[in-house]
Amino acid sequence: MGNCSSSDSTQVATSKLVHVDGTLQEFSYPVKVSYLLQEHSTCFICNSDEMDFDDVVKAVHEDDVLQPGQLYFALPLSRLDQPLQAAEMAALAVKASSALMKRGGADNKCYCRRKRLVFSEEDCSSPCRNIPPTIRTGNDTIHRSRRGRTTNGGREKFTAFLSAIPE
Repeated sequence: MGNCSSSDSTQVATSKLVHVDGTLQEFSYPVKVSYLLQEHSTCFICNSDEMDFDDVVKAVHEDDVLQPGQLYFALPLSRLDQPLQAAEMAALAVKASSALMKRGGADNKCYCRRKRLVFSEEDCSSPCRNIPPTIRTGNDTIHRSRRGRTTNGGREKFTAFLSAIPE
């Protein structure tokens, strides 16, 4: 058998800021909140992890640094120390999701990245072959071609794997 290793670029954790207009700004380096407030004087910065329903929205202190892996919002000053309603939180979630999706690709599509596997050539006497991805749905296995079409005549049978939780 040959050796197998995957090669993948290392990802740097970034802090992400969703602006009032829905644009996303990423920082791979430390950024002080005071620097951002100079550019956006009519806003305050809040951490998404510290936002709850019917709880007041608190600003991140201007001396703090944005933390990698965290999502922040720039909100208008009128929202400072105001309770956050469910509809407002849902709107912020949609805005953040949209901004993250736009960041993923130039034509606003979501892409999956596959890790490339590298096999050594030792002890490899047979040629390589392509194996299409499969989807398991209950007792059936559906094979997908490269174009996403099924090979079972287009009749996909999806069954949910749900169970009841006794109370």
